[in-house]
Amino acid sequence: MIDIDITMPIQIANILILIVLMNIVLYRPVRGILAEREKKVTGMKNDIENFNKNAKLRLEEFDAKIREARNKAKAEFEGVRSAAQQAESESLAQLRKEADAKKSEQLNQIAKEFAGAQSTLKGQVEGFANEMATKVLGRAV
Repeated sequence: MIDIDITMPIQIANILILIVLMNIVLYRPVRGILAEREKKVTGMKNDIENFNKNAKLRLEEFDAKIREARNKAKAEFEGVRSAAQQAESESLAQLRKEADAKKSEQLNQIAKEFAGAQSTLKGQVEGFANEMATKVLGRAV
C-alpha cells in the first residue's frame, strides 16, 4: 500500500522545482537558439530566392543585350555590305563607261586611218595600174 507522508509532497515539490529550473536553464535557451536558427534559415532561403531571381533577371537582360548587339552588328554589316556593293557597281559602271569611250575613240581613229589609207591607196591605184601596164606591155601607156 502507498502511504502518503511528507516525502510525497516534497518529491512533487522537487519535480516542480526541477521542471521550472530546467525550463529556465535549458528549455528556454534551447528554444531561443532553435527559433534564432529557424529565422536564419528562413532568411537564407529568402536570400537564395532573391539571388536566384536576380540571377535570372540579369541573365535575361544579358541575353536581350546580346540579341540587340547581334542585330545591330548584322544591320551595320548589311549596311556596309550594301554600301560596298553600291560603290563596286558605281566603279564598275565608271570603268565600263571609260572603256566604252576608249573603244569608241579607238574605233573612230581606226576608221579615220582606214579612210585615209583607202583614199591614199585610191590615189595610188592609177599610178600602180600604169606601172603594171607598162611592165606587162613593156611600153608606156
